[in-house]
Amino acid sequence: MAVSNSELELAYADCRSITRREAKNFYYAFVTLPPDKRKAIYAAYAFCRCCDDSVDEAASPEAKLSALAGLQDNLTQAYRGRPATPVFLALADAADRYAIPQEYFSEIIRGVESDLVKTRYQDFGELREYCYRVASVVGLVCLQIFQYPPQAAASAQAGAVDLGLAMQLTNIMRDVREDWSMGRVYLPQDEMARFGYTEEQLGGGIRNDAFVELLRFQGQRARGYFRSGFRMLPYLPRRTRGCPAALGAIYSRVLDRIEASGYDVLSERRIALSGGEKARIALRAWMTSMLSLPGLPG
Repeated sequence: MAVSNSELELAYADCRSITRREAKNFYYAFVTLPPDKRKAIYAAYAFCRCCDDSVDEAASPEAKLSALAGLQDNLTQAYRGRPATPVFLALADAADRYAIPQEYFSEIIRGVESDLVKTRYQDFGELREYCYRVASVVGLVCLQIFQYPPQAAASAQAGAVDLGLAMQLTNIMRDVREDWSMGRVYLPQDEMARFGYTEEQLGGGIRNDAFVELLRFQGQRARGYFRSGFRMLPYLPRRTRGCPAALGAIYSRVLDRIEASGYDVLSERRIALSGGEKARIALRAWMTSMLSLPGLPG
């Protein structure tokens, strides 16, 4: 499929608009990238947004699954050189430019699909697979765009996976109440039982000692993944390592806030950072990653 430069630039501009409108924690990190890589990241984010929107806009579970199947078909066609929309046109160009495997994007679709068919996770093994699909694979997509030496592939990829896990676990902790309202519990069932916290208590918004200890355990797990995730930064070019450094720092600060609140995530006040805070954290992380790596949060 022959595409003019103007068509491609319009497609990337569409992805940039989606990212600026919808991205919250991510946008402040993306702006640290060189222009060409930033465009590719916008395309990847716009694809993820399409996955979420296709599920949100469909009326029934069947329609949601059908919408995801349609996205998978559009993805296949894009990789075959027949993109159906501007987002997929930009995505196909970015995927070709940075050798992003199609399977990465298919895994993201599977992750979104799992939210439609699964509402409980028996243990961390099950939860980790979900987090891998919705977060770690996004990190692997970004890693292709950041680029890294071939001899560092295993270390860089392991770090990207772990940083994605840390960020998603932080989301899960912060959004416990919101997820419950949608009928979902991401806290592993066996760990809830171990700490003596029940779904009935969760539904009642009870923040007792058992809940605090359960959330503290989740936070310690996330901290471990932040530490191992940040270890990938030395393997990235200086000009691109600021983006994952900023993302990790922003989410690490959210975790700080959760801990400082005494794990008060069941009230209606959602723990969040202001735009100014995110920008300052991103700038500080970018400067630290450009000059030296010690000093990043974990």
